[in-house]
Amino acid sequence: MNSRFALIDVNNFYVSCERAFNPKLENQPLVVLSNNDGCAVARSNEVKTLGVKMATPWFQLKDLAKKHHIVALSSNYTLYGDMSDRVMTILRDFSPNVEVYSIDECFLNLNGLNSLWPSATQMGQTMRQRIHQWLGLPVCVGFGASKTLAKLANHIAKKQPVFNGVCDLGLLSSEQIDALLSNIAVREVWGVGSRIGLKLEAAGIKTVQALRNTPTSWLRSKFGVVMERTGNELNGISCLALEEVTPPRKQIISSRSFGQLVYTLPELSESVASYVSSAAEKLRGQQSTCDAIKIFVHTNPFREKDPQYSNSITIPLPNASSDTRLLIRAALFGLERIYQPGFAYKKTGVMLIGISSIVMSQGSLFKEYGADEKSIKLMGVMDQLNRRYGRNTVSVFSAGNQKSWIMRRKIMSPCYTTKWHDVPVAYA
Repeated sequence: MNSRFALIDVNNFYVSCERAFNPKLENQPLVVLSNNDGCAVARSNEVKTLGVKMATPWFQLKDLAKKHHIVALSSNYTLYGDMSDRVMTILRDFSPNVEVYSIDECFLNLNGLNSLWPSATQMGQTMRQRIHQWLGLPVCVGFGASKTLAKLANHIAKKQPVFNGVCDLGLLSSEQIDALLSNIAVREVWGVGSRIGLKLEAAGIKTVQALRNTPTSWLRSKFGVVMERTGNELNGISCLALEEVTPPRKQIISSRSFGQLVYTLPELSESVASYVSSAAEKLRGQQSTCDAIKIFVHTNPFREKDPQYSNSITIPLPNASSDTRLLIRAALFGLERIYQPGFAYKKTGVMLIGISSIVMSQGSLFKEYGADEKSIKLMGVMDQLNRRYGRNTVSVFSAGNQKSWIMRRKIMSPCYTTKWHDVPVAYA
């Protein structure tokens, strides 16, 4: 097995999760909608064939949906997150070195595993069969000598039926690889994107093969060291190591559009407190604290007849902390200062800034609020209970329990794998 990396990607992940528990949706045009059932964030192949673009507003698709019987479902993030965890658990049986790149993608490092499989292709087909048998999800697998090549191999496996869902670039001749890469747009290269893609195309580099043939010294002089690394990766020189531990985030944002317009300060306060609770949990999950919190609010710019207002404020904390209570107190203090009555608010959110590791945080000569041993133990117990019994089993009172502002998800499927009353029942 010459390949060193594998990239496994679940095809049309949200759509495939829905189909796994509702076989009636197979071969049915299907879209999964964003928050508040606004835009199409996942499309089945049948919908893509109809020309529907990513993020198309659902209201614009109503006529097309009626004509072609397109089914729309609300996003069921609880289901998708759990199914993602199950996919990654299966893949850890194939290699101990795993990088979870996104909710539906995973890199494996295959160094030292050559003798376990007759070929990378057989390994990839076994992955596909096991994930489909155990979870009902279709995946494609790409193998390459670098992470960038593994990504491209996965792209080829999806687009070229001849590979039957698994592409190992290590098995192809240089002529075959040249032919394949000459037919892939340069923007498909991992990390290139639209902005750099435009500049590359303007320089005459329009395909992956053209980029592969470009001297890395020229790429560095024009685009910097990142593109130089990309050029090396395309030529089989591995420059990107597997990130088995996700680096801590430098910013944590928690924000949602409301399911209905909000006018009063108490409702806004409830939403902000709820978002802070979620952000603080993530902050503690990466063993970090923050120095300040930013709060923002705005109305709906698409309701042009309504008066418009937006504002934000950053509140520094008396000391670095991850205590939900202190962060909520600071956030509500800031919200009261930017709230203006008489406006129909569409969205609020919070951003934790000045994030650093708990180990790196410098202590204070004075009494610290929300950073002492009692605070750390209390937050730890709260997180433990919520992990065991479900999110918001224990929460701060100001986060509320009515939540009339919560986002709309009127056509959401059941949480088949995480709620007992939603578990499918089989009749013999």
